[in-house]
Amino acid sequence: MLHIGRGAFALPLALSIALVAAGAAASTPKSPRAELISSCTVPGMVALTFDDGPYLYETNISQLLLSKGAKGTFFVNGNNCKSSLLSMVPITHQNNSKDECIYGTKVAARLVETYQAGHQICSHTWSHPDLTDLDEADMDVEFSRNDEALYDILGIVTPYLRPPYGSYNTLTRMVAYNHNKTLVLWDMDSEDSIGATVNQSVEYYKEFIANQSVTIALQHETIKTTAYGHYPRILQNTILTSGRFELLPQAIDLLQAAGYKLVTLAECLDRPAYTVEDGPGQRNASTWNCHDLPSSSSSTMPTGSLNSYYSSATRRK
Repeated sequence: MLHIGRGAFALPLALSIALVAAGAAASTPKSPRAELISSCTVPGMVALTFDDGPYLYETNISQLLLSKGAKGTFFVNGNNCKSSLLSMVPITHQNNSKDECIYGTKVAARLVETYQAGHQICSHTWSHPDLTDLDEADMDVEFSRNDEALYDILGIVTPYLRPPYGSYNTLTRMVAYNHNKTLVLWDMDSEDSIGATVNQSVEYYKEFIANQSVTIALQHETIKTTAYGHYPRILQNTILTSGRFELLPQAIDLLQAAGYKLVTLAECLDRPAYTVEDGPGQRNASTWNCHDLPSSSSSTMPTGSLNSYYSSATRRK
């Protein structure tokens, strides 16, 4: 009698199971996922992007860009205002307090000024979490809360969102898709937020320019050595030191000398900057709230798609 060992059927059986599983997977449609972008599509253009604002240095950055014939793109948070430097400045000299978020009077005014100067404003979530640590409900709040603030203050809905730390997973993309968002990364990191010196960041720019590989460049508007201007160190109303912030001027000069046009993200992608653009709104003391997250019954923004909220009936005229 022919003897067949137990292992003889193992490979065919495993193969059959694998084929059945593959067929089942192929027949199950994937959930839609947000598009990922990390580079421009229009040749000769570079988008300088700035994360983590609106912060003290935003106006300096905006003015420098304009003076150089350039535009920038600002990925802003709702409640991530940095306060590490404020302890050096008397309260009478502070441009925003430690308790202010994007709705703070001067913070919101700064953002409006940047927007009206022609720079592009995009979302960086409400509180800057690592989105891979959140479930769908928490991500809904992070996306909707920031979208609500940007509409309240600027009258815009942005289709672009940069995940904090550049961190995302499949669920992130699925939730972002439900919020009509494209996820925006970068192809050049100045590394200003992780301790790179100005000289190191300048060398990164030179390297990327030489390789013709920089189109979306990452900086942080909260880093004093990135912004342009003077920041006085004040003690008892006496200016002790004052330093010039040098990265951005050098980066702009290097890129323009190499023939690049410095534009907004939307321009370098040849896409619209906003899905809704109704113009800045009027301050509402009852809803422009820095601390209380909206409940399902009180929020003016729904969880999920913004299409119904931003219908022609609800847009500000």
